[in-house]
Amino acid sequence: MKQLMACALLFSTLAVAHDMKSLKVGESVPPFALKNYDGKELSLPKVLKENKLTVLMFISTECPVSNGYNERMEQLYATYSKKGVAVIGINANKAEDVKAIAEHAKKHGFEFPILKDERNKVADQYGAQVTPETYVLNPTGKLVYHGRIDDSRNPAKVQSHDLADALDKLLAGKEVTVTEAKAFGCTIKRIVTD
Repeated sequence: MKQLMACALLFSTLAVAHDMKSLKVGESVPPFALKNYDGKELSLPKVLKENKLTVLMFISTECPVSNGYNERMEQLYATYSKKGVAVIGINANKAEDVKAIAEHAKKHGFEFPILKDERNKVADQYGAQVTPETYVLNPTGKLVYHGRIDDSRNPAKVQSHDLADALDKLLAGKEVTVTEAKAFGCTIKRIVTD
């Protein structure tokens, strides 16, 4: 009986140890500096200072759900970068290297930077689970929206433009009514660290 209880305790301790923090809306986000696929480093504190809002999108070169959003992600960049919003892609998948990210970006005409999150450290700090998954930050580094881009992988079936609605309200100085909308997609393929 004691062995069984010890095993159960060990299992629950390990489960807690592998749980990652999930950021909550209103919390300050952890700063980071990552390299774009072209080798240029981007520092989050610098990006926050230079923009009205910052959108971080965890994306993938291989996930069919993420790829279903390629055109919409580029459109978000084209629309909101003119309004003082930084749009940044982050790839945290262990099997997707910088070369694959560069080729994918070129193929799909991405003009926004795509940072490589080596060893998924940023994904772990933010609690990102799927691709695509987005985080909107204000200039002080507070999380003001977290979740999906919209409510359907199929552009023709979209009913709710959650990310764009949040950005529009924030830029207009209005209160965001939906600050969290559950993201859906492929799970981020992580390197598990102890």
